[in-house]
Amino acid sequence: MLGPNRIRELAAEVGVRPTKTLGQNFVHDANTVRRIVASSGIGPDDVVLEVGPGLGSLTLALLAEAGRVVAVEIDPVLAKRLPTTIAEQAPDQADAFDVITADALRIARDDLPVAPTALVANLPYNVAVPVLLHLLAEIPTLRTALVMVQAEVADRLAAGPGGRVYGVPSVKARYYGDVTRAGSVGRSVFWPEPNVESGLVKIVRTDAHPDDPDLRRKVFAVIDAAFAQRRKTMRSALATWAGSPVEAERRLRAAGIDPGVRGERLGVDDFVRLAGTD
Repeated sequence: MLGPNRIRELAAEVGVRPTKTLGQNFVHDANTVRRIVASSGIGPDDVVLEVGPGLGSLTLALLAEAGRVVAVEIDPVLAKRLPTTIAEQAPDQADAFDVITADALRIARDDLPVAPTALVANLPYNVAVPVLLHLLAEIPTLRTALVMVQAEVADRLAAGPGGRVYGVPSVKARYYGDVTRAGSVGRSVFWPEPNVESGLVKIVRTDAHPDDPDLRRKVFAVIDAAFAQRRKTMRSALATWAGSPVEAERRLRAAGIDPGVRGERLGVDDFVRLAGTD
């Protein structure tokens, strides 16, 4: 494990000063890292995709449990140093590690050397939701995801219908599977300390909805329209999407949904049925 002193030494060695632009906050607490890995449920049969490995603290813990780890790092300086860190700290696992210098928001399945089965990551907080949804869409072999995000975002992702924080991220995440809050993480385990609390979210992919990009785009378009004006009824909120309030009401009734309900009361299956009406 990389403790706080070693984290600072490595950063100084490569001349890295953590930036808010890249959302760089490095975890240095061994117990927190172990808890993340334990919560993920990964094992020797898993190929783990890690986004934003930074200096490698979580990476080392993942390599101790997984069969292989593929890390995606946007910072070329950090990406270049990672293989050396792994070779120094965990030489027996060095052959089971790959690092790709890339933006996770633009990564595609074919960019990876092997198909990952699990996503485990301390996601950059400024792009956490877009990265998570992009990877779930782009890499259907991901069966589970355990991500650390800003606590407020974790609450939104895990929220159920009817809640105040239930919204677009909540519904879209549930398109892929079951979403649960998996714990909280304090500020003191990071260097530098962030200005917000953090939370863990776990997603277990299900086969409830087809892996069909066209269907997903249609469903997500309905979700976006429903929450763009979340205080309006679905009849009004979907008027532009459907072409008119009359057509919106017709399609809502065809999907078995009360036109007077608000989007925050609907679950992902409701939006899937709506997307399928014509």
